[in-house]
Amino acid sequence: MPHRLQQGFTLIELMIVIAIVGILASVALPAYQDYVVRARVAEGFGLATTAKNTVLDVVNSNNLAGGYQADYVSPPATKNIASIALAKDTGTITITTTQAAGAGTFLLVPYTQSGTTVSGLPSPTASNATTPGVVMWRCLGKGAANFVGVSVGNDALDTKYLPSDCK
Repeated sequence: MPHRLQQGFTLIELMIVIAIVGILASVALPAYQDYVVRARVAEGFGLATTAKNTVLDVVNSNNLAGGYQADYVSPPATKNIASIALAKDTGTITITTTQAAGAGTFLLVPYTQSGTTVSGLPSPTASNATTPGVVMWRCLGKGAANFVGVSVGNDALDTKYLPSDCK
């Protein structure tokens, strides 16, 4: 009996490989798209550093007369971040993303903690406004509970797009 050399793949083998690749792609593509949006949202954290530093400068100087905005100038819009706003009375930073980055807003809320007591920063209109403890930041996205009197609006960014530090 003559020995026959294998000539290649059969049609069924090729169809099985294509089906496996299709299944893997259908699972990986949505995860990859979420990852891309999360990376774009992370740009907002980098741009918010200036706003954070402004709030910390006001707190450290204990000069609340002009509010937490002080001399803050919002950075120009980018492809992923539409705007970054700083609340004068609370120091809350509102980051608004573009369609490419999930089309929503999320908040960075400053707070202090003394023991088990969590409180927001003092109001600039308070007569004896001092900030006890270290200023920390909490990120609020869609579905986040009211935190130190600050809540996120209806246009909040879905939490699946927020970096892991925000969840």
